[in-house]
Formats: sequence, C-alpha cells, structure tokens
Amino acid sequence: MLGTRLVLAQPTSQVVRAVFRATAHGAYEARVGGRVVSDAVLAPGWSAYEWRLQVQEYDVTRLMADTVDVEVLLGNGWWRGGLGFLGLNLDYGPSIGFVGELVVTYRDGATQVLVTGPQWSARRSQVVENSLYDGVRIDARPPVGEQLPVRVIDFDRSTLVAQTKPAITRHERLQPVRIWSSPSGKTLVDFGQNLVGWIRLRASGPAGTEITVRHAEVLEHGEPATRPLRGARATDTFVLSGGADVFEPTLTFHGFRYAEVSGFPGDLAAADLEAVVVHSDMRRTGTFECSNPLVNRLVENSVWGQKGNFLDLPTDCPQRDERLGWTGDIAVYAPAACYQFDCADVLHGWLLDLAVETGHSGYVPFVVPNVLKFAPAEVRAKTEPMLGPTAIWGDAAVWVPESLWWAYGDRDRLAAYYPAMVRHLEGAEARLSPSGLWDQGFQFGDWLDPAAPPDRPHQAKADSGVVATACLYRSASFAADAAHILGKSHDARRWRDLADRTREAFLKHYVHDDGTVHSDAQTVYALAIRFGLLDGELRQAAGDRLAALVEEGGYRVATGFAGTPYVTWALAETGHIDDAYRLLLQEQCPSWLYAVTMDATTVWERWDSLLPDGTVNPGEMTSFNHYALGAVVDWLYKTVAGIRPAEPGYARVLLRPTPGPGLDWARGALDTPHGRVECGWRRQDAGFDVEIVVPEGIEADVVLPDGTRRTVTGGACTFRSAATSR
Repeated sequence: MLGTRLVLAQPTSQVVRAVFRATAHGAYEARVGGRVVSDAVLAPGWSAYEWRLQVQEYDVTRLMADTVDVEVLLGNGWWRGGLGFLGLNLDYGPSIGFVGELVVTYRDGATQVLVTGPQWSARRSQVVENSLYDGVRIDARPPVGEQLPVRVIDFDRSTLVAQTKPAITRHERLQPVRIWSSPSGKTLVDFGQNLVGWIRLRASGPAGTEITVRHAEVLEHGEPATRPLRGARATDTFVLSGGADVFEPTLTFHGFRYAEVSGFPGDLAAADLEAVVVHSDMRRTGTFECSNPLVNRLVENSVWGQKGNFLDLPTDCPQRDERLGWTGDIAVYAPAACYQFDCADVLHGWLLDLAVETGHSGYVPFVVPNVLKFAPAEVRAKTEPMLGPTAIWGDAAVWVPESLWWAYGDRDRLAAYYPAMVRHLEGAEARLSPSGLWDQGFQFGDWLDPAAPPDRPHQAKADSGVVATACLYRSASFAADAAHILGKSHDARRWRDLADRTREAFLKHYVHDDGTVHSDAQTVYALAIRFGLLDGELRQAAGDRLAALVEEGGYRVATGFAGTPYVTWALAETGHIDDAYRLLLQEQCPSWLYAVTMDATTVWERWDSLLPDGTVNPGEMTSFNHYALGAVVDWLYKTVAGIRPAEPGYARVLLRPTPGPGLDWARGALDTPHGRVECGWRRQDAGFDVEIVVPEGIEADVVLPDGTRRTVTGGACTFRSAATSR
C-alpha cells in the first residue's frame, strides 16, 4: 500500500477541477480521501507493456477536501503474474511499481500538482499474497503491516499511452442457488452459472480464523474438479479480524461456478457470500431467441463466454494457468463478439498491441500480448521451429479488423490495423511452396477436431495445407479490399494478385473435377465454400459432398476451430439448409447442444470436455469456458434471424431470415451504429410471418424465405411469406 497526503493550497471551494492520472507495473486501486477514484478494477489491465503502458485518468473533483490522503493498493497483476502454462512463470519484471499524479486546478487558474516520488510512504496491506492464477490471502487483523521502503526507479516514459480500452468493472452479482455437503464432507456452493470474477464473503468469528475458498468450473464424482486448472491454485484465504469482516479479493480473478468453502465459523448461509462478475465494460448490443430452449441456452453460453474471456483482452480461458490472448480464438469468434456486445474499443486496444508485437517479432504471435517470448531459453529452443506466420492464429491480424469494419465501419481504425495485415501476408507469402500453396511450416490446422486424440489436438482430418491456403485466400482478399478503401491502389492490386494466385493454386492442387477437396473432411469444404474459393458447379458439388459427409456422420459435428464457424454457413449457402439445422439441433456428442444437455452454462474448449458419464475429459487442455467453438452463434444471428450488414457499420442492412426444420420461430435484435434493427419469423399455416424493424433513414434489403425481395427505409413492417424456396 502506497500513500501520501495533500494539503490544498487554497480552500476546497476554490477547486474547479481535480484530475488523478495513474498507471502501474502491476495492478492498482487508488483512493483519494478514503474513497475509490473509480469503479475500475485490475487497472491498468494488460497490454504490450514494453511499448504500450496505458494511463488512466479520473476526475476526482468530488473527492477533494482541505486535506486529502492519497492511497494506492498495488498488486502483481499481469506484470509479475507468473503467467503461462506448464509452470513457465513468465514475468515482465521482478518488481512492481506505480506512477501517478494529482493535478488540482483553482478558480484563479493556479494549479497544484502531487506526483509520485520519495515523499510517498509504503506499508504492507491486508492483502499479504496475491496472484491471478493462485488467488489472494487477506489478513484483516490489525495492525495492517510494517512500513516498507519506497524506491524510485526509472522507466521508459515513452511507453505511456492514453487508455484506449474500457475499464474492467464489476457487473452482475449472483447469489448461491445451492449450498450442501459433498460426499467427502466439504461445504460446496453452486452459483448456477460458470462466471469470471470472485466471491465477496462476509464473516464474523474469532480473530485469526482462516476461511479458504477454492474455485472450480464443474464437479466430478460430487467433488470440485480441479485437475483442469492445472497449476492454478484458484484459492482465496481470508483471515478474520475478530469483528464483522467483508472480504473482496479484487487483485485476482477466477473462472468458476462452484466454490468449496472451508473454515467458515458456523453454518454457511446464502447471505454470507455472493459471486461478483467482472469483465471489460461492454454494452450488450445483440440478442437472439427462438422456439428451442436448448438453442437459447447455447446463445447465452456464448454470451457468458464472451463476458468471461473479455477481461481487458480476448483470452482463451479464464480459469487455468493460461488466460492468454490467443489469436486463433478471437480470429474465428470476432463476428459473433461484435454482435453480442459493443466490443469495438476492447478489440481496438488489443489490435494496437497485436500491431506492436507483430512489428517486433516479424509475425503475428500466437498470443497477444506476447508473454511467451519470456520463456526460458531451453523452452524457446524447443519451440523455435513452430514460430512464424500461421493460418487462423496469424490471420487474426486480418479477420478481426474485417469483423470490426463490417460491424462499425470505422475507416481510421481500419488504417491503424492495416500495417499488421501487411506483415502477416508478407510473412505467409514468404512461406509458400513453389506450387503456391501454404503447405510448409507449422500449423495448428483444424485444432480440436473431435476425432483427434485427447493428447494430440492438432491431428485433424482436414489437411493443414488445405486449411492454411484457404485462409490465405480469405486474408489476401480482404486486405485488397482494405487497401482499396484506404486509397492504397498499388497495395490493392498486390493483394488481389496474391489472392488470385492462391485461389488458382488451391483449385489446381486441392480440388478435383468432381468438386471433392483434398482430405475430404467437413472443414475443407466449409472453408472452400464460405471463403469463396469455388464457383458454379464446383461449388455446388462441394456443398453436396459436405451435406453427404454431415449425413454420414449422423449430423454430429466433425470440425474443429477452423471449420466450426463456417460449416452451417457452407451448408445453407449451397441449398442444404435442412442439413444445417439438423447439425445445429443435434444433441448427441459431439454437437453444440450436447454441452447444453450436460448443464453447461458457457461454451467448452472441447466438444466433450465433460464425458457422457460425467467425468472430465482426460486431455491436458480441458476448459469449460472457451468461446471459439461457439462461433456458430454468428450463423444464428445472421442467417436464422437474418440480420446482416449490407454496408460497413450497418449503413445499409440486409435482412434475410432463413427458417428451417426444428424451429417454429426465431428473432434477433441488434443495436447498430445507426439504430436498432430487428428481424424475426414465425411459422403460420403453410408459410411464415416476418417482422422487421429498421432505423429511420436506413435502407434495408429484405429477402423473405420464399425469395421475394423488398426494400424498406426505416420503420416497422410485417410480411407474409410462402414456404421456404429451394
């Protein structure tokens, strides 16, 4: 805990404004006059600290008094977080630190400035241990702790940048839905929802009493399943003061639904604790609902997965010893993310980090911020052959900006993302074989194909060269579009030429005359169709083959990270909407709804993270909050409900609802930059009623299920459509 005191040079009545600016190597909470300066937690968040350390600015005028104490609780955060899996313990530096200033402006124009320096004091706080992975230990007994020396250290002030991402804040507060004893006699609490945050606990008891709270996402054999946490302890310890204590461990976060509470004095009651949901401050913008409650739960699972994994940046998981900004996950999930929440600023800040990390590494890192570069030399030596441009993971430099462009239409931000696109494409182009295929170097491929062995998630049915080459075509195509939008005509021709050459090589080496694609897996057809590599009869033949594979597989999912977001799109776009619906509505494993039938409240990392017998998948990677495989919800929003941008930022809207077997009705709504759009359909007799709402002044192209087209400008309309066209 750092602190100092400010005595105002003039009476409080003369203060017109007081501003507190701060950042840290670590995580901090600041108080002025005993009150927090904002509702933000875990500031300054996580960025590429070596080059971009975000500075927060708070208006604290309301907190001024003639004499005010300034106090800062400082923790390890991501700076000294022991980050990484397999015990890598990756840190940015050995010491944490804080820098800040308080600027008071008076009516006569005079200013008074208080800055961090040797005049500040330090002491141990009640938080005696803190770790993002392991949890915190809070000792409420007085005195708080001994005085500590204050060291003034130099740092590169050129790294300081204004905050671009929204703050991390508290959101829902969930009460327990059940408290009981496990088979081994442990006290367990179920909050009914897998969430990210912490538990706020109230307790009274003898001084020195220790209460331990351990977190888990699922139960196995009636006990908390902690094996999936790997090295993360995910445990908070609270030491009672002897009075009435309230504990809130704000210097950590956990991914959990269940808690094991031990040492609580007396019987634990629901009023004694609550789960506090924490994530970036994003506004919910999109909704979807339909006649099938399992599908509705799938959508909510996706929403909760985004909440938990958008904690300052898009992460892969929020619970185990990882929680990194894996690029592949957000590359495929960004379209859904931009529908569900206004995440423009979250992803903008992350893409700025991606750009600077890419500039220093020469390729898009697997994770951003790229903390893996701090791995020990022996680890780096083993992984060196893997490093370099990769499909999907590296394509995040292009696909995430593409999603933001269509969702928000911000040209200036597109320009900021363009240099990283160039670096990725140049790196990928340099890796092409003489045939023009991207079939060399390491690839994640169709990661977590359900047929892959639990310990070898990269062993997919889909050929990794087919996947990578298809992805390169998509990225080069959008880069050409982006260059054209930005007035870079030479670049536009360059990337269009790369796209054309890549498509030609793909068709020559991977596509047979009958429309079958090399490796004959669902994923390769989904990518070839959805990314526009096939035309005419070849495209239709590929769609027919995809539909046949889906039917042969019993309408169970057979795709991993690469194919899952696009398989229903590819089926629908080639006239196989019935097959797409049957695939969506499948409840047997592997399927999207299997997890829902197993009481999932977020999307899982694996199709079978929890096996049918209720035991946890034996794979080393088994998260129960991983949004990538939930990317299918984008198809629900844009095809089933039918809300799509016809122009960037929804300046013009395409409403094309697409009914299918198994649903009686569906509807969606989206708050676009131009206003609220709604679209829904309901079966009526032999046809459908379609209801739409379009913002005033916005044109919408409406395509009814029977193929009839309408153009609407603003307002609400209802249309009657005949049966779906074939």
